Amino acid sequence: MRKVIYPGTFDPVTYGHIDVVHRAMDLFDEVVVTVARNPSKTNMFTIEERLEMLRESLKDCDNVIIDTFDGLVVDHATQLGAVGIIRGLRAVSDFEYEFQMALMNRKLANNIKTIFLMPHEKYTYLNSTIVRNLSQFGADVSKFVPDIVIKKLEEKKAHGLI
Repeated sequence: MRKVIYPGTFDPVTYGHIDVVHRAMDLFDEVVVTVARNPSKTNMFTIEERLEMLRESLKDCDNVIIDTFDGLVVDHATQLGAVGIIRGLRAVSDFEYEFQMALMNRKLANNIKTIFLMPHEKYTYLNSTIVRNLSQFGADVSKFVPDIVIKKLEEKKAHGLI
């Protein structure tokens, strides 16, 4: 079984993320979507909320597992027996950073390959930060995120958290 991981903060998950998951599903037997715990980042959503949004958004995907990890992505991939790490590329600006990370990961674990996947072009401008910012100003984000994300954003607004 060829397994890959797709790590990210997913704060929140967007249709661009989901598109990359579907592309990975076409190529691999199992895709582990794994939420990174990054203490240096301030996230809008807790780990538990991000896991819930991913589980709901990907509930119809039979060969997808949702999990979380601490530490290095390559270590997590190794622990899971993954053959690779999926990274989404939207634009050239993503490539430079992702290329450096791929080379470092190769130095740390040469047996784990980095696979770059581009989402559909209609999602190339989309990222979680944009969704959070639009939501803060009351914009309709329903074209960018699943219903569960809209619900969670509305809960944050109701509690004065955004």
